[in-house]
Amino acid sequence: MLNIVLFGPPGAGKGTQAEKTIEKYNLIHLSTGDILRSELADQTVLGLEAKKFMDKGELVPDEVVIGMIETKIDRSTDTKGFIFDGFPRTTAQAEALDRLLLKKETGISAMLMLAVEHDELVKRLLNRGKDSGRTDDQDISIIENRIRVYNNETAPLIDYYKQQGKYHAVNGMGTIEEIFQRLCYTIDNL
Repeated sequence: MLNIVLFGPPGAGKGTQAEKTIEKYNLIHLSTGDILRSELADQTVLGLEAKKFMDKGELVPDEVVIGMIETKIDRSTDTKGFIFDGFPRTTAQAEALDRLLLKKETGISAMLMLAVEHDELVKRLLNRGKDSGRTDDQDISIIENRIRVYNNETAPLIDYYKQQGKYHAVNGMGTIEEIFQRLCYTIDNL
């Protein structure tokens, strides 16, 4: 099974590259945001549990998110693998994901980190804000804060996957197609 953690700062192109990778390798996209919205809409036990925390403005606990991911994995029996997007974000989440996948007799194949220069991230996010109307992509101070939060809180996860020999940096500069070719090369040589 091919299980990929697609990683990188805001504006690195994870969403764009995830779509292309999912199509080429016939993977299932596991976006925690999408899973959470689906569980809430379906009013599942886990969705209702998550809602309790969200209604108080609190983060949904890792065990609830992992439970939702497990449900999605269990429903996807004949897949070639998964692309994890937006999860894990911390070492504790990565450890919990490893335990879950081990229970399913699989594991993370690789963490693919899209490496993009800071100025390019800002430029991409500002351009996306013009096209999408997302207010968080239109304010330079919010963009800088999101990048800072990523660097301080999420980027340390790189060391976790480096220690496992699963970390692969991919040059995220260039055209969408150039970046995708680099990703494919990395995946094909795992």
